[in-house]
Amino acid sequence: MNHHPPMPVILFDGECALCQRVVRGLLRLDGEARMRFAPLQGAAGQAFLRARGLPTDDFDSLVFVPDWDHAASGTYQMRTDGLIGALKVCGGIGAELAAILAVWPTGWRDAGYRWVARSRHRIFGEWTPRPLARPEWAARFLP
Repeated sequence: MNHHPPMPVILFDGECALCQRVVRGLLRLDGEARMRFAPLQGAAGQAFLRARGLPTDDFDSLVFVPDWDHAASGTYQMRTDGLIGALKVCGGIGAELAAILAVWPTGWRDAGYRWVARSRHRIFGEWTPRPLARPEWAARFLP
């Protein structure tokens, strides 16, 4: 039987400077290169949102899909639960950060997340595309 490990994917706002910085941080933390990334505005992100009846024009939420190859099962996490899931996949210091974040109740974490999401473009601005720190990271992005 040909079994491969799950491919976790983070869907993020591709036009948000803060979101792009978070993604680049996750790229650095994920030394095993397990995770993939896709902008919510892209083809893969839009198809995922449509298939689950989620809004296709609201990019305020990070979405973590633990196993992209079995995404049809409906398993995904949003906002801070999604970030915690992604940090756990990174292992090492990422898993430690996940444990620290998980101490606070989801409602509290997500209230802070929603506040930042509403203000992120004003505080952090729009994303200005720039090269990735490592060219090989480009292969980890879905269209």
